[in-house]
Formats: sequence, C-alpha cells, structure tokens
Amino acid sequence: MPFLDITVIPVPTANKAEYLDHSRASTPIFKENGATRVTETWGEDIPDGKLTDFKKAVQLKADETVAVGWITWPDKATRDAGWEKMMKDERLSALSMPFDGKRMIFAGFEVLLDG
Repeated sequence: MPFLDITVIPVPTANKAEYLDHSRASTPIFKENGATRVTETWGEDIPDGKLTDFKKAVQLKADETVAVGWITWPDKATRDAGWEKMMKDERLSALSMPFDGKRMIFAGFEVLLDG
C-alpha cells in the first residue's frame, strides 16, 4: 500500500512563485529516490475553525498562505530509504526555503483507502 509524506506550510503569499520553483527543483530529487508523485497545493478556501484549523496549526500570519503538499511513495520502506539518501544529497540541502520551516507540520501516513 502506498505511503504519503504530508506537509502543511505557512508560506509568505509574496513567495508563491519561489515556493513553486522550490517544489519544481526538489521534485526530480524525490522521484530519483523512489517517490512516484509529488503534489503541491495552495490554500484558496481555508475556513476558520472553532477549536483548531490549518491557520492556527501553523500560526499563520496575515501576509501568508497555507500550502499543503504530499509525496507519494510505493511503500514506507522505499520512503525511508529515499529520505536517508536525500538527507545526504547536496542538491536538496542547497535549495533555499521560501517559508518558515519551524512552523511547517510534516508527517508520514500509511494509506488505508485509495478509491
């Protein structure tokens, strides 16, 4: 069953193009290391929640937009091996991050249903 790495990122709205450039530059590296797909999204309709929501989760500032992305891997073993290689890949470490990585949320998920 596929495995997903999912990120929720507060990106300065003015950095949308830079964020997309960053994603375009990193996607081939992920795919070289076993990812089957990289998906990036830009928040357009993010409602305020009563207890929590995407904005609160990343401490979104007025001049930022929430971006959500996911990397699809064939399985967790491929993902773990891919990340181990990528952490040593100078191309990935050379990319500038057009967002505050300290407020990024990320985690790995086992796919239970893919309909």
